[in-house]
Amino acid sequence: MRAVRALGRAARREWGPLGTAVRASLAADGPRAVPLTLASVALTALLQVVQNRPWGYGPVQTLGAVRADDPLGVALLRTPLSLFVPALDLPVWGALAQMLVVFGAAEICLGRWRTLLIAYAATLAGTLYARIGIAAGPEAFLGLPASDARVVDTGPSAAVVALAVCVCCAYGARFTGALVIAAMVAETVFEDNLAGREHLAAVAAALVLCAVPVLRGRRPGGQGLGGGSGTRSGAPPIRS
Repeated sequence: MRAVRALGRAARREWGPLGTAVRASLAADGPRAVPLTLASVALTALLQVVQNRPWGYGPVQTLGAVRADDPLGVALLRTPLSLFVPALDLPVWGALAQMLVVFGAAEICLGRWRTLLIAYAATLAGTLYARIGIAAGPEAFLGLPASDARVVDTGPSAAVVALAVCVCCAYGARFTGALVIAAMVAETVFEDNLAGREHLAAVAAALVLCAVPVLRGRRPGGQGLGGGSGTRSGAPPIRS
C-alpha cells in the first residue's frame, strides 16, 4: 500500500500540472480549446483518403511528398504539407491518435502558434538532416546511405516527438520527456532507418527550442515555450 501511495505521488508530481492545465482548458472551452489539433487530424485523415485513391495519389505526392533527392526549393515548399501526409506503410489510426493527444496537449499548454512552430521546425530538421546525412555518406558519423535519397519522407511523427518533448519540458515532466528521448534512441539502435534518424533530429530541434527560454533566464514553463494557451490571453493556467 505504501508503494502504491508513493507511486501515486510520483505520478501527480510528473503529470499533475500538465493534467490540470489540459482538463481546465477542455472543461472551459471543449473542442474550441484545440481548433488547430482538430483541423490537423481532419487534414491528415483527408489526405490519407485522397492518396489511396487512383486519382489522388499523384496530386498528394506532388504537393506533399518530400525526398532528399528533390531540389531544395521544392522540398521546402512541400515540407509544410508533408507533415500531414501519412506514411503509406504505417497504420493511419496510430498517427491520428498521436496527433489528437500530443497536438492537443501542446496546443493547450504551449499555445497554438508555438505548437505550429515546433511541429514545422521538427519536420524541417528531419528533412534537412536527411540531406546532410546522405551527402556525408554511410561512413560518416550519423551519415546515411545514398538509397535513402529516394525514400518518401512524410508524416507527423517527427512533429509529435518534438511536441511531446517540449510539453514535458514546459511542465516539468522530466521522466516522461527522458522516456520519449530514450525510446527514440532505442528505435534507432534496433531499427536503424531514415525515420528513426529523423526522429532524433526532431528531438535535437525540440531540445534547442526548450533551451531558448532557459538561456534567456526564464523557466521553460513561464513565458517561453509554455507561455500560454492558444485560446487565452497568454497567461498560464492558475494553479493552487
